[in-house]
Amino acid sequence: MPEATARDGVKLHWEEQGSGPAVLLAPYWAMHPSIFNQIEEVLVAEDFRVVRFDERGTGDSERVGPYDMATSVADLECLCDAAGPFEAAICLIDSQNRAVRIAHEKPELLRCVFCVGSAPFGVGGLKDSDSLLSSEAVVRTYLQQLEADYRGAVRAALAGANARFSEEEIRQRVQIQMDYVDADAAAVRAREWASDAGAEQPGRLLGKRLSICLADGMGGPGAWFPTGAEMEPVIREAFPEAQVHWTTDGIVSAPREVTDALKASLVTLPEPATYHRSR
Repeated sequence: MPEATARDGVKLHWEEQGSGPAVLLAPYWAMHPSIFNQIEEVLVAEDFRVVRFDERGTGDSERVGPYDMATSVADLECLCDAAGPFEAAICLIDSQNRAVRIAHEKPELLRCVFCVGSAPFGVGGLKDSDSLLSSEAVVRTYLQQLEADYRGAVRAALAGANARFSEEEIRQRVQIQMDYVDADAAAVRAREWASDAGAEQPGRLLGKRLSICLADGMGGPGAWFPTGAEMEPVIREAFPEAQVHWTTDGIVSAPREVTDALKASLVTLPEPATYHRSR
């Protein structure tokens, strides 16, 4: 199995499918990679080379810290160097914050950052909404629960985001998540993302190389994230040159629409930088 070696020697597992322009599927702090399955299938069928990887502390990568933002950014750069270069990274939540830093500093490794459902800022960028993330008290309580009761916190997040799931489906998904992501890794990465204010500038400097895909039905009162309508003006103020795309039926659940939006993003970009390697 292919591996990348982090600067401190930690082994990072990655795998690939397909051939063509390379797209990286970048995980977030509490994500099992199966969330990308449908998008990966469409991308491969559309002649993309698709790479996904396990961050340290997850999956088949070594379960060794630290898990702070700086280390995670450095790990991502090593992964891009070993498995890339990439035309785009499809990112959710904190992986957006890491990817924009790499795309800004190393455009020869990562050309475009494609954010799904949000944008590269921490919780502070989402405060003016009816979402749970708008409340500092709710966020602080959840971060404390992650550290004290990892299983309970994962269950609460999954149940809140998937109201149609049965109790058995929730139980199974919680166990899958806990097997995949170590508690320490999840807790630290969530806290680092919530307090991160350093991704907005590199994200803004990407201009059109930053794309954000929102959905008509996402978020709302009682949900973790704001609605797309609430988020759009915040995004356009913070990232005025970014491309904003919309899907009609969710985000991850609309793989064809997401893939079409990614392709539309890529064709409008400036000519790519000269990569140090081609695949």
